[in-house]
Amino acid sequence: MLLDQNAVFSDAQAVSATAPSTHVVDQGAAGDARTGLYAVIQVDEAFSGVTQLTATLETDDKAEFSSAKALISVTVDAEALTKGAVLLKAPVPAGARRYLRVNYTVSGSGSTGKVSAFLTDMVDL
Repeated sequence: MLLDQNAVFSDAQAVSATAPSTHVVDQGAAGDARTGLYAVIQVDEAFSGVTQLTATLETDDKAEFSSAKALISVTVDAEALTKGAVLLKAPVPAGARRYLRVNYTVSGSGSTGKVSAFLTDMVDL
């Protein structure tokens, strides 16, 4: 698996409240022309206080995400938010615009929990 720092959305990002990923990935002007990438989201530190986490891969043609479009979304209940859990491992669907990010929506009162999210060229499905 290839992992490029320019393709990282979150690197052990603390997620205790609803927020976007720390980083935005700029696919360049080619946008949707790039294929064969997979989005991966995994838990680095177990969650506490969170009842549910929704992670949504979003895209937009503007870096500020003023008209974001959801590409993939996954919702996970508290019991699955354990260290090492892989929340999402899926190909980036057609229709991706130039910019990509992950938006985290938290239900409950989170006190701990960290995730990493990135794009890679290959995963074991």
